[in-house]
Amino acid sequence: MRKSFIVKRKIVLFAAAGIVALGVSTLFLFGFTKDKPKGNPIIRHMYTADPSAHVWADGRLYVYASHDIAPPRGCDLMDQYHVFSTDDMVHWKDHGEILRASQVPWGRKEGGFMWAPDCAYKNGTYYFYFPHPSGTEWNTTWKIGVATSKKPASDFKVQGFIEGIDPMIDPCVFIDDDGQAYFYHGGGGTCKGGKLKDNMVEIDGEMKKMEGLEDFHEATWIHKRNGVYYLSYSDNHDVDGKHNRMRYATSNSPLGPWKHQGIYMEPTDSYTNHGSIVEFKGQWYSFYHNSVLSNHDWLRSVCVDKLYFNEDGSIKMVEQTSGVKPKP
Repeated sequence: MRKSFIVKRKIVLFAAAGIVALGVSTLFLFGFTKDKPKGNPIIRHMYTADPSAHVWADGRLYVYASHDIAPPRGCDLMDQYHVFSTDDMVHWKDHGEILRASQVPWGRKEGGFMWAPDCAYKNGTYYFYFPHPSGTEWNTTWKIGVATSKKPASDFKVQGFIEGIDPMIDPCVFIDDDGQAYFYHGGGGTCKGGKLKDNMVEIDGEMKKMEGLEDFHEATWIHKRNGVYYLSYSDNHDVDGKHNRMRYATSNSPLGPWKHQGIYMEPTDSYTNHGSIVEFKGQWYSFYHNSVLSNHDWLRSVCVDKLYFNEDGSIKMVEQTSGVKPKP
C-alpha cells in the first residue's frame, strides 16, 4: 500500500454505476461471484492485495490478503481480510473473511484502514498480524494488532497489539530455523526489526533500523535460502506512470546489516506493489498484486509467478506472466 506520509444485484445497476467509471472489465467482475481458475490474477471473484504467502504443516499454501472494496472507495476504507489456499498453485479455495475492523476492540470507531497483514505459526497457534489505527488521526495512531487461532484460516480472535513500537504499518514475522521469531515493520521510508518473545506478541529488546537498504518505501518481507537472509520490499519509483519496483537485500543475520542487491520485479500496472516470496513443492514463487482486472489503482488483484535464483544466490528478474502451471 502506498500512503500519503455482493449481495447479488441486477446488471442494470452495474451499468449505471460501473461502466462509465470503471470500464467493462470491472463490470464483468462485479457481476459474477464464482469463476474458474484462469491463471493471473489468481483470485477473480473479489479484489485482493498485499499477499502474505505461507506453507503450513498440512502441505497447502495459504495467502493472507487485504481486500479492496468495489466500487473503489480508496485504501482508507479497506475493512477486512480474507484467506485463500491451494495445493497445486492453480485451483484456489476461498476460506472467507477472517477479520474485519469492527472486531478490533481498540480500533478506530470509523473502521477501515485494514492494510497489509502477515501470519506466523508457532507451538500449535497461528498468529495473524495486522496494522490498524486506534484513533481518528489514523496516521499517528497505527498499531500492529495480533489475532490468534488454532486453525490457519478461521476462528481468529484479536488478542491485543504489539506495544512499545513506532506507529507503523506492514508487519512481517519471520521464524528462523532455531525457532527464534523476528518482527519487522515498515512504511514511510523506514524499516525496523527486532526479536519477538516466545509469546509472539511482545518485542524482546529494542527495534532497530535495518541498515543498508536502498530506496526503501514499504512492504517488508523476509525469507531464508541456503543460510542467507533476504529482505525484499517496494521502492519509491514513480516515473512516467510506473510505480513501485520490488527490490531486495541480503545478510548473514536476520537483523542485518543488509547489502542491497537490486531490483527483482519491475512495476505492475498498479499504483502500488506489495509482495511475498515463498518455496512450495521445490519451486520458489513471487506473490504480488496488479490492477489488470479493474484498470483501477484501488481495485487490485493478487498474482503469482515463479521466482528463480542464479548460482550465486542472487534473484533473477521475475517475469510477470498470465499464470503458472499446476504443481502436482
